[in-house]
Formats: sequence, structure tokens, C-alpha cells
Amino acid sequence: MSAVSIRVTVNGTPYERQVEPRTHLADFLRHDLGLTGTHLGCEHGVCGACSLLVDGRAVRGCLMLAVQADGAEVVTVEGLASAAGLSPLQEAFREFHALQCGFCTPGMLTTLVQLLEDHPEPTEAMLREELSGNLCRCTGYAGIIRAALKAAPLMKAQKETAA
Repeated sequence: MSAVSIRVTVNGTPYERQVEPRTHLADFLRHDLGLTGTHLGCEHGVCGACSLLVDGRAVRGCLMLAVQADGAEVVTVEGLASAAGLSPLQEAFREFHALQCGFCTPGMLTTLVQLLEDHPEPTEAMLREELSGNLCRCTGYAGIIRAALKAAPLMKAQKETAA
């Protein structure tokens, strides 16, 4: 199979790379760019560990091909923090002990970023429904829900300040 040229912006940095057409986006990020925060769990799109943002939408990196991201803006867990520090959602995860082993955390965070962008005042039920596609064997989700509820108004205020 011959390689295909793609251009993608990942966490604000533009890249142009040659990739095999069958390379999944998660593998491209991990192996070609060295961004290992995107975890691979089931590799069938079921567990949500590989979730990341493509043009602001949460997607499963194990199901999307790198060539499908050509021209896209990709944000991984590494791109959520800024030079000033952790994002409000990351800080809330720390505050509420919303992670234990950390394997599912990158997918949880990126999934929640999109949800909180789309619904800045989520209900607990909405959060539970959205996170039902992200499997966690350690936390029981209670801390994750509390963290998301705490971060939501902070993220909303941050967005309003930036506008």
C-alpha cells in the first residue's frame, strides 16, 4: 500500500506526514507524533479510551483513519492544558479524585469537553448518558460526574470571557 500525504493540526501544531491509508488516527498520534495520551483499549470503539476531539467533536481514534483527519484540527488530552496550567475540567478531576488508574481519563476528558461546550449547564443525567460510552473500571463515575458539574460553570465563564 502506498503512503498518502496528510496535513493535520494537532494541539495547535501543524503537521504534514505520509501515512498508510489503513493507519488509525490513534495509532498515528501515538506512533508517528509521539502523543501517547490517547489510549487504546478495545480497538472496536466500545470503551472510549481513545476518544479525542476532531474539529471540536469527540471521536473514537481507533475507528477513524488518519487520512480522514486530513485538514482537521485535532485535540488530544495533551492539548487540553495550557501554558498557564491545567484546564478547569482537569483541575476538577484532580480535586474530586475522578481518576484512579488513569487509563480511561483522556477519553473521559475529551468526551466531556465536547459535551460541556455543547451543553454548558449539564444535568447529572445528561452527563451519565454521555459518559455511558466511556468505560471506567476503577472510579464508579461519581467523582467524574462531580468534577464535570464543578467545571461546567468555570468553562462557560472562560468561554464568555474569551468571546
